[in-house]
Amino acid sequence: MISVERVLVVGLPLPEFVSYMEDFAHAEEWDPGTVSCVRLDDGPVREGARWRNKSVFRGRTSELEYRLDVRESARLVFIGENKTVTAVDDLRFEPEGNGTRLTYRASLTFKGLAKLATPFLRSEFERLADGVATRLPTAAAARRT
Repeated sequence: MISVERVLVVGLPLPEFVSYMEDFAHAEEWDPGTVSCVRLDDGPVREGARWRNKSVFRGRTSELEYRLDVRESARLVFIGENKTVTAVDDLRFEPEGNGTRLTYRASLTFKGLAKLATPFLRSEFERLADGVATRLPTAAAARRT
């Protein structure tokens, strides 16, 4: 498994920032690897909501189906899967001044033969996490509700 963590402060109040982040379709705006992310169900975002995420990783396009596994006032957990990988994005929020402190933990667990590549992918995954930390504060602030 590969895991990364970034801590950043976003200039939105906690409820507003959580509301933005709970719609995983916004990953198109803040995740540098995401090419498209489309909601697969209707209605309000709730636990069990699903998205199809197309991303590029090391020059290869892949699709994962994500679901919102945990939806709490200060925590969101998204789990994405396909036949070769399970991805978990665990987001924890805390008020900080007029904004919100986000602890963003992401992990990838490869399946089958893809597990063999795990040691060689860490640096690329770290680079993607750095991109999230750079893009997310600006993307969230631009989408003020």
